Amino acid sequence: MVTEDRYCIDILTQVSAVRAALRRVEEEVLRDHVAHCVEHAIASGDANEQRQKVAELMEVFARAER
Repeated sequence: MVTEDRYCIDILTQVSAVRAALRRVEEEVLRDHVAHCVEHAIASGDANEQRQKVAELMEVFARAER
């Protein structure tokens, strides 16, 4: 759109739509990770694996705030 010299507001609208779509994908992947990987770590009883999964989640949340 930029190379086609489209109207700035149209470009910003599309950028916003793409960002919203990426947020939805991110949320779905995170939901799947918690439902499978984190749940498995909890069920395993392996304290090291549980700590690792919690640390991974904390890093994801920390990045999201940046």
